[in-house]
Amino acid sequence: MKQTHNPLAMSPTLWAMLILLSFVWGGTFFFQEIAVRELPVFTIVAVRVVVAAAFLSVILILSGQRFPKNWEIWRALVLLAIINNVIPFYLIVWGQKEIASGLAAILNAATPICTVLVAHFLTTDEKITYAKLIGVFAGLIGVMILIGIDVMEGLGSAVTAQFAVLGAAFAYSFGAIYGRKFRSMGLTATGTAAGQLLASSIILVPIALLVDTPWSLETPSVNAIAALICLGSVSTALAYWLYFRILERAGATNLVLATFLIPVSAVLLGLFILNEVLLMRHIFGMIFIGAGLVAIDGRLLPARLR
Repeated sequence: MKQTHNPLAMSPTLWAMLILLSFVWGGTFFFQEIAVRELPVFTIVAVRVVVAAAFLSVILILSGQRFPKNWEIWRALVLLAIINNVIPFYLIVWGQKEIASGLAAILNAATPICTVLVAHFLTTDEKITYAKLIGVFAGLIGVMILIGIDVMEGLGSAVTAQFAVLGAAFAYSFGAIYGRKFRSMGLTATGTAAGQLLASSIILVPIALLVDTPWSLETPSVNAIAALICLGSVSTALAYWLYFRILERAGATNLVLATFLIPVSAVLLGLFILNEVLLMRHIFGMIFIGAGLVAIDGRLLPARLR
């Protein structure tokens, strides 16, 4: 059988970008867990997008680019901001008030499954295959093993918070599919990321001022302020720049594989920086995740499975 080239297959450069995205995205749960102890949800989310929008706007201008002037593009960016920032950011931060960050990471790892299903119905070039189904479930099992089955003990409580994080996973899947259209509108990855976050800021800042009245809150600690800055600059600004670069080259399904790699990044950081011990479950978890990534990428599989 003649093998056909997959235009959305991942190159080594894209794999490197995806791994980097998993590292910078992985800090989200950690930084939010610090911030949520002292600040209300809308304030955290609003500061996050404002800091990220400021960083990316400066990069956009310094690179000689400009924000779009076409209202149709801005209308699309506002919709993307709602789907890809406002809804999932709020749901995850709110959910983390009730559940641990490890359980939130497992629930967030349902994003590739949601994306595979959504992409099958809304795209022409990212249809469900046996390999993709095997890959996403292998990856999800790997995440559960890697983080630890004991994290699942909280699965029966705080059900509403868990559904909130799952709702965020579905929102991310729709955002990844919808975000594919901006390249055809003439926007670069930087322009799309900056425009999305600026639109999110315009939406979220008034809501935070109205709902949280942040001027009446106690002054947050240095740790909380540092967490917010890192959340906005690294886990949002840099993350979304990488996000749209990968999306325009590799498609939505490949993009959201980063959610499988986030726990792997956390384990490796703990191993090399904090001198933590590598357990057998970490090895088995990474094997399952690696097998899932290979299956979804598809190039090492028999042509019939692809």
